[in-house]
Amino acid sequence: MSEDLITGAEHGAIEAPARLGPRLSSAGGVEITGADVSRPLSPPLKELILGALRDHHVLVIRDQDLSQEQQHVFTLHFGELEGHVARHSDPRYGIVHSVTNLDRDGNPTEMLDTRGNYFWHTDKSYHSVPSFLTMLHAVELPPEGGDTQFANMVLAYRALPEETKRRLAGLRCIHSWEASRLASGSRPATEAEIRERPPVEHPLVRIHPDTGEKALYSGTHAGGIAGMPDAEGRALLAELLAHATQPDFVYTHRWRLGDLVIWDNRCLLHRAIANYAMATHRRVLHRTVVRGTVPY
Repeated sequence: MSEDLITGAEHGAIEAPARLGPRLSSAGGVEITGADVSRPLSPPLKELILGALRDHHVLVIRDQDLSQEQQHVFTLHFGELEGHVARHSDPRYGIVHSVTNLDRDGNPTEMLDTRGNYFWHTDKSYHSVPSFLTMLHAVELPPEGGDTQFANMVLAYRALPEETKRRLAGLRCIHSWEASRLASGSRPATEAEIRERPPVEHPLVRIHPDTGEKALYSGTHAGGIAGMPDAEGRALLAELLAHATQPDFVYTHRWRLGDLVIWDNRCLLHRAIANYAMATHRRVLHRTVVRGTVPY
């Protein structure tokens, strides 16, 4: 794959060649160099990006300088953009919104209203139609730390004993915004938020629509198993999460300014790491999310 090359110049989209680099870890991740996604996206580069996502699940495009509008335009090439639950009255949260450690006065803080991104999750699994891909663009970073981790849920499922796979077959997981807020220690969901995003069920083991691979589908948004006593369901989910987030299944991304990271929510969990002085240094990333399909 490292030999894949797109000159792009003949398409009027990019001047430098876009090349797929080596795999970033055994758990996934690959880098594209030589691309400027602020320019019109050429069909070959789009194909390279989608192929890299299919094969490696996490894609890193270095040295990007994108306005929020440019990120919006680029993201639209991959599908319908999703809004964000119960944040409509906050001007910081548009369709391209900022993921930050800042308070309402713009100062770094450890006292975050929303802490869910510091827990393992897959984006918007509390939607009846959850997310396909997410993009984060690094705008401001601490001097060190603030990493993001990705857990490969295909590898995690493959490594399960056959007896466990049989036990999981047909089970459905209950995902909700309310459960997520409770599990992450965030501000409790309001009644309006609960009405906007009521609990939904998805298969605990989903099939990736592009590869046919089976993957575990859970995370912090998952609060229980349909038809199973609450304590038993939570225990099973905790057991699977501990298994799926072992080091062998995890890629840790150490951010560089200008990184654009794109990942496939259909086969990954992710979380931010609070391994930096959150009350001292600013961490600002711009986020877009593309709507997916109903899991099966």
